[in-house]
Amino acid sequence: MSRAQLALRVSDLEASITFYSKLFGAGPAKRREGYANFALTEPPLKLVLIEGAPGEETRLDHLGVEVGSTDQVHAATTRLKNAGLATFEENDTSCCYALQDKVWVHGPGQEPWEVYVVKADAGTLGTSADPQSATGDGCCAGQSTEEAPAAADCACGR
Repeated sequence: MSRAQLALRVSDLEASITFYSKLFGAGPAKRREGYANFALTEPPLKLVLIEGAPGEETRLDHLGVEVGSTDQVHAATTRLKNAGLATFEENDTSCCYALQDKVWVHGPGQEPWEVYVVKADAGTLGTSADPQSATGDGCCAGQSTEEAPAAADCACGR
């Protein structure tokens, strides 16, 4: 199964969860402090809500394509590289409260896109698998902005 991902940075997470639950007729599949995602089958969409600063307008955080296997991520990586796109790969990374393999590219407007597979749930806040517990700055500790795409919290190179 493949589905598009839309990650939004929202100022009022609870109001956004309420709105999107009504819009799609389904509640979040996962909720953590400052984070929620909707894993929708109709339309096929992974909607990710990331809590931003109070009073800030909702904005695009990043885009993605969720795929069903690591092999599909590797195939996408090869296809993107062969198409001449600069890629950044992350394997076995804890991001968005899940263990993932992924590849990042940027669109012409510098919008970050990821192709990723969720390998396992990464647990809840306060556990060693919590992506916020390592650095307090998301999932990609130690990555520089030169080598990683620019997106917030669930992407590298903020």
